[in-house]
Amino acid sequence: MNKAKQIQWFPGHMFKSLREIKEKINLMDLVLVLLDSRLPDSSMNPELLKIVGHKPIILLFNKMDLADQFHLNRWMKYYEEKGYYTLKIDAQSGKNVQRIHKLSEEVLKDKIDRARQKGLKQRAFRTMIIGVPNVGKSTLINRLAQKKAAKTANTPGVTKAQQWIKLSDQFELLDTPGVLWPKFDDQKIGYHLAITGAIKDSILPDYDLFVYAIDFLSENYQKRLEERYGALGTSISEWFEIIASKRGAYLKEKEIDETRVIQVLLHDIRNNHLGGLTFDRLDV
Repeated sequence: MNKAKQIQWFPGHMFKSLREIKEKINLMDLVLVLLDSRLPDSSMNPELLKIVGHKPIILLFNKMDLADQFHLNRWMKYYEEKGYYTLKIDAQSGKNVQRIHKLSEEVLKDKIDRARQKGLKQRAFRTMIIGVPNVGKSTLINRLAQKKAAKTANTPGVTKAQQWIKLSDQFELLDTPGVLWPKFDDQKIGYHLAITGAIKDSILPDYDLFVYAIDFLSENYQKRLEERYGALGTSISEWFEIIASKRGAYLKEKEIDETRVIQVLLHDIRNNHLGGLTFDRLDV
């Protein structure tokens, strides 16, 4: 299968978004980079980092409860050793979201102190929130603003334009659409983004996605698979049979409904039915 050809997705509005981020970055005091806790590496857009890297950055690991905490903590330590501030959160439930303001003030402490020493009234800090599609930016913004300030949906590419949102008297935030990058150097990144929903399901062949997910889970979370589906397969065809039998996913005359089986697996992955999962792994 031609993996490289299948998983390139860079709609025109994303190219426009990159250009607008470049135009606005010098106005920012702080950048919030929102990552998917299941994909601490694959959801880190290198093109965005090139643009914002000279600004103070906080890495926010969203959907923390969907991740394998052991591997998530390893990744957070990895980024902290590179000089980033980190915080794991869950925008949907609000867990740890209230800590973002305090951490932002810690990051900007020197700037705040300089303004006080000069007797100046500190203007509202300008922040920008960036990340890949469907990572939870709009949900987080609504939590921070304590109102529905941004449109949300459980599909990638909902936010199409930038908008300024007042979070408090101290912070103003520029929301930006989710941005991928034109080419994935490591094709696993494309699979990871597709499995968790950052890329629309129609972009990648669903059979290929199923094969990748089963292979990864069999290698790293075998017990979880057995607990969820009641048996372990030794081949892809066996896995189709096992999940179809467990979920009653059949067409006429007991023919396996492969499309439904694939949807069952992706739904279980995305909704924590297999427990916390992390698809990116640090070398030991």
